[in-house]
Amino acid sequence: MFYVLAVIAWALTVFVGMVFFKAGKFKLTASIETLVGAGMTWTKQIPKSLVRLIALLEVVGAIGLVVAQAAFEVGVLAKVDGFLFAQGWAVAAAAGLALTMAVALVMHVVRKEIKYTWKINTQVVLAATALAVVLAFLPTSIA
Repeated sequence: MFYVLAVIAWALTVFVGMVFFKAGKFKLTASIETLVGAGMTWTKQIPKSLVRLIALLEVVGAIGLVVAQAAFEVGVLAKVDGFLFAQGWAVAAAAGLALTMAVALVMHVVRKEIKYTWKINTQVVLAATALAVVLAFLPTSIA
């Protein structure tokens, strides 16, 4: 059962991690004008520092998700109990990224932009939520 859940978790991690890493990196490095040109019109209505903070949290969340999940699975596979704490960090990272997308979904509804973003927003919030659940139920030993 561990291997099946681990494969599912890694598939979801790759998707969620890449979405957040790429989106965060873009928001972190591009100018506000470039972001607006890419359809992120909300970036011109909030302080630049807040846009960069959101971007930084997305990048850190994606990296934390991958590192925590890898550390947990190394702990399980190598039977090193010292790494098992990382399961909680991985679940927290996935849940935090799901919450980020849930807030983004609400903001797109409020701003009447949902018709342009509902597909990717819904996919990412569902994937991150499913990932948090799968990670939470990963066994801590191989039976």
